[in-house]
Amino acid sequence: MLPRLRLAPLSCALTATLAAFALPVHAQSLIELYDAARAYDATYQSARSTYDANIARAAQAKAGLLPSVGLSASAAHTRQDLRLENFGTTSRDVPQESAGINATQPLYRPANWATYEQSKRQLDIAQAQLTIAEQDLIVRVSQAYFDVLSSQDSLALVRAQKAATEEQLAFAKRNFEVGTTTITDTREAQARFDLVVAQEIAAENDLQIKKIALDQLVGRVNAVPTPLAAPVVLPPPPTNMEQWVRQAEDGHPSIVQAQRNLEVATLEIDKARAGHKPTLDAQLGYNVTNNPQGTATSTSLQGVRVNAASIGVVFNMPLFAGFATENRVRETLALEDQSRSTLEAARRNVTQATRSAYLGLVAGAGQVKALEAAEASSQSALDANRLGYQVGVRINIDVLNSQSQLFQTRRDLAQARYNVLLGNLRLRQANGSLTEVDLQPINGSLAAPGSAGASASPDQPSAATRSPIQPQPAQVAPPAGATPAPPVRPSTR
Repeated sequence: MLPRLRLAPLSCALTATLAAFALPVHAQSLIELYDAARAYDATYQSARSTYDANIARAAQAKAGLLPSVGLSASAAHTRQDLRLENFGTTSRDVPQESAGINATQPLYRPANWATYEQSKRQLDIAQAQLTIAEQDLIVRVSQAYFDVLSSQDSLALVRAQKAATEEQLAFAKRNFEVGTTTITDTREAQARFDLVVAQEIAAENDLQIKKIALDQLVGRVNAVPTPLAAPVVLPPPPTNMEQWVRQAEDGHPSIVQAQRNLEVATLEIDKARAGHKPTLDAQLGYNVTNNPQGTATSTSLQGVRVNAASIGVVFNMPLFAGFATENRVRETLALEDQSRSTLEAARRNVTQATRSAYLGLVAGAGQVKALEAAEASSQSALDANRLGYQVGVRINIDVLNSQSQLFQTRRDLAQARYNVLLGNLRLRQANGSLTEVDLQPINGSLAAPGSAGASASPDQPSAATRSPIQPQPAQVAPPAGATPAPPVRPSTR
């Protein structure tokens, strides 16, 4: 036990020394983390593998239109017992060797041609599915990226509120000790401080969960997203909702996929009806047969070698298949109706999603403007209540409520700004036009590497929580004869 007691402080000191000399963590941009997710995310990699498999599956259908060539060889041994008149019974062995090469070229096979046309549509379907997976990855990475930034802002604001509440608690205790206030102010401040401590614990846990989700998505340990640059510049809200809807109807991957599925179902009807049609194939072959001791149908013991080249056309006409073809046609007609209904449902869903995303983005942009004004007003109200509390025209609960309102407004403002950035991506995803290029404007709004705000910190709120509107400081003159209270250190923003 004695050596362990001596080594423990040394280990702690070594850990602290290494932490002190550790290099600062480099913050990653949104595009950098997206590129990492493309190479790591299992869901996207699965979609990519499915796309490659569909390409190979589509290429298989072309084989039904191309010639098929086969090489064959055989060796056989036959033993015969011959009963010859006037000569009795005798036995002989008849070996036979053969080899050949044969080729078949389909000339008229309507089912094979329909399968080949289906493969072209299935390739478009695979491309649409991969596009949907890429757009989903862009949104998932952006969501996880801003979730971490939002949680960091929330934790930083809660800690700032904790410091301000602790300061207000100490102020109330001093006033109670000198007899200028009652114990009620102290208890109200203590209750508010205990509540903020609980909120801090919840915020710390939420930040850890958001970081784990981002690390799992991008395949990195302790990924650090770069915060927004100050002043925060958001893209302008979109205009002309119907234009976004028309663009979605023209090229949304889900609609393209449903349209190609309908075309595949229509071609499936042609394949089913081909069961009533004839087929025509051209055949070409060259075969060599060697009988060293004659053939089984001759009594000659001399060797026979046959070289045969053949060319011809094979015609096949189905006459009756037990009503299987007729029922197959009925099945494909019903499946075509199903595909047509699926296409209509896809169009309606895309239209509704595009309109919802458009309206949500416009409302989010308006909310940011309102919260920026509310943040400035809340700061002015807090300054006025603090000054009023010092001169005795406000009570402690007024200051505490003003503090809570200010920090809540800043949290809402940061979240609203992140929602606007995500809303732009979701709108493009809703109408099917989202690409990796759309991340460039968002990436350009982040803090520059090496700048003061390039790394978000749970101890300092980022630029997303601050309003560009500067509040006017409250100017309240103390009443005549009032004794000013001790000065209060202003809260950090």
